[in-house]
Amino acid sequence: MPVVDLATAELRTLNQALHHQAPGSNETAWEVLNPHGAHAVAVGLNAPVTVTIKGSVGYYCGGMNREAQVVVDGSAGPGVAENMMSGQVRVKGDASQYAGATGHGGLLVVEGNASSRCGISMKGIDIVVRGNVGHMSAFMAQAGNLVVCGDAGDALGDSIYEARLFVRGSVKSLGADCIEKEMRPEHLKLLGELLGKAGFDGIDPTSFKRFGSARKLYNFSVDNADSYG
Repeated sequence: MPVVDLATAELRTLNQALHHQAPGSNETAWEVLNPHGAHAVAVGLNAPVTVTIKGSVGYYCGGMNREAQVVVDGSAGPGVAENMMSGQVRVKGDASQYAGATGHGGLLVVEGNASSRCGISMKGIDIVVRGNVGHMSAFMAQAGNLVVCGDAGDALGDSIYEARLFVRGSVKSLGADCIEKEMRPEHLKLLGELLGKAGFDGIDPTSFKRFGSARKLYNFSVDNADSYG
C-alpha cells in the first residue's frame, strides 16, 4: 500500500500519482497522512482505487470522482465530492457547505452532519447523511436521492426538479415547489438499499418522510410569480 505523508510530500505529487495509475497496477489502496485541511485532495480520480485520508481536509476533496473510493477519516470542507460521476466518497466526520454539489452519480456518505446547500443542483448522485443538513439543501436538485437521517434546515428542496428527498427527522421549512409526498413500496425499497450501501441498514426506512417537486414551477405562470426567484 503506497503511503503519502503530506507533512513532507507535495499534494500535487500525490494527485498526479493517483491520476497516472497504470492499467492493471496493483497499487489500488493508498493512505494519505497529515492532510491538515489541505484543499483538493484526491480530486479528478478516474480509476478503481481506494484512497484513505487520515485526517480532515479542506475544499473539494474527492471532486469530479470517477470509480474511486475516497474515505476521509475526519471532516471535510466545502464542496466535498463536488461534480462526482461514480464511485464513493465517505466522510467519517462532518461536511461543510454544498457537499455533493452538481453530482451526476456515485454515492456520498456523511457519517456526521452536513452544512447548508447539501446536494445543491444534484444531477443523479446519491447522498446519505447520518446526521442533519443545513438550509437550502437540495436547492434546484434535478435527479438522484438525498437521504437525511436527522433533521433538515430551512427551504429544503427549493426549486426542486425530480430528485427524491427522504428525511427521518424534522424539516424546518420547505422551499418553493417542494412538498411532502406519499412513501410507496418502491420508495421504501430504494431507501432501504441506500441505507444499506451507506452502512446504516439498522435504520428503519418506514421512519422517513419523502419530499419532492409539486411540478408547479416547470413553466412560467404569472399566477406563480411570487414563488420564483
